[in-house]
Amino acid sequence: MSSAQAPVEPFVISRVFNAPRKLVWQAFTEADRLKHWFGPKGFTPDVSKIDLRPGGTYHYRLAGPGGATMWGKWVLREIVPQQRIVMLSSFSDENAGTTRHPMAPTWPLVLHSVFTFEDAGEGKTKLTVEWAPYDASPEEIMTFEAGRPSMTQGWSGTFEQLEAYLAGLQA
Repeated sequence: MSSAQAPVEPFVISRVFNAPRKLVWQAFTEADRLKHWFGPKGFTPDVSKIDLRPGGTYHYRLAGPGGATMWGKWVLREIVPQQRIVMLSSFSDENAGTTRHPMAPTWPLVLHSVFTFEDAGEGKTKLTVEWAPYDASPEEIMTFEAGRPSMTQGWSGTFEQLEAYLAGLQA
């Protein structure tokens, strides 16, 4: 968020996974692993490129039902291995340019996102997602606030896919 804005309460969601932190971290930071679970239900990353370093990017395309596609981009700002990733996330085009949400034109152009990875008991990991509009207009902030139920639904589905992926790796 820019300093001129009133603070926006971030959206926060957590899940405890029955997998060690190292494995959850790998699933979240390796392109070949992200392709197996990341994105809303019904969408699959079919392009997934990550440059895991501050200043690097994760650029991906999600293929969905009926031939629908969406591009996204993370610009990585801080990485503390197996603990924390801070990034700016946005929708994108195929050339990694920042674009508007394809179905919600007043959605914030950029979100400040923090992902934390914590031990949660023997062989378990708590993953927390926190995001808030970054340098957003009042209209974008209103859209973000109104979208909290859909963010909960979307991240819950994404976490279910991650949970299934991790279970398959450990089976």
